[in-house]
Amino acid sequence: MTQNADIELDLTGLQCPMPLLKAKLALNNMESQQVLKVVATDPGSEKDFHLFVEQSDHQILDFQKDDEAYFYWIQKG
Repeated sequence: MTQNADIELDLTGLQCPMPLLKAKLALNNMESQQVLKVVATDPGSEKDFHLFVEQSDHQILDFQKDDEAYFYWIQKG
């Protein structure tokens, strides 16, 4: 099952640290409990995003990856 998202951010082609920085900027402009969907192709994003939510009030509701991309559904804390 895929989560619904309030905002979707396509960060394909961007390399570390840009996917995380752009996601942080988007989250800063969102209301609490809204969901941000991020699509990234940088393999480092998997570690970066999981560490980021551990150190913040945000939560990864769902995470998926396939041969082409990584998909995150992040709920703003």
